[in-house]
Amino acid sequence: MYSVILVDDHPLLLRGLQDLLSAAVEFEVVGTCTSGAEAVSLINHLQPDIAVLDVAMPGMDGLEVLRAMRNKRFTRFIFLTATISGPQISDALKLGLSGILLKEYAPEELLSCMRKVANGGKWLPEELLSRGSQTSDQAMLAKLSLLTPREREITALICGGLSNRSIASRLGTSEGTVGIHLHNIFRKLDISNRTALAALHVQYMTAKGA
Repeated sequence: MYSVILVDDHPLLLRGLQDLLSAAVEFEVVGTCTSGAEAVSLINHLQPDIAVLDVAMPGMDGLEVLRAMRNKRFTRFIFLTATISGPQISDALKLGLSGILLKEYAPEELLSCMRKVANGGKWLPEELLSRGSQTSDQAMLAKLSLLTPREREITALICGGLSNRSIASRLGTSEGTVGIHLHNIFRKLDISNRTALAALHVQYMTAKGA
């Protein structure tokens, strides 16, 4: 069973989400709160498997929660939000967001999203990814132009789901060398994880019309 906390500044929505998840045997809601500051405290204390949170909240918003928890690997984050801008999507992906879902699609897709994220997958709808690229295509293309041909090759293989070991085997190099390349890729693109790299790669290929 996966532990979940729910964060939204609308109590009625929180109650509805709790009722929805109560019927899903694989999830257990271990906490709820209505602000970002409470969320950070609760996540640090309970270390849930998944945190579902809104973006727009008074005080500390969803993005600020992600920044505060950037180096904590025990929780996967899903944004469940009414609206989200392109720059917000771009920032969230760089901070390692695992899923984005608009409230207009809940509850039909929320459980599907949570199940995929719980199993280590990502729920990043193409229409939202493209929205995130609309205001940052030039900056993103400029960053990707900094990568060497080998780094671009490794990026494509990572986005194909290959592990460092599999990439090393395919390229005829060592796993340590792949790790060094990956570190350099993250540094050049100012990101910290494979999810953000995959999102940038998708945006890049979309911008190129691939």
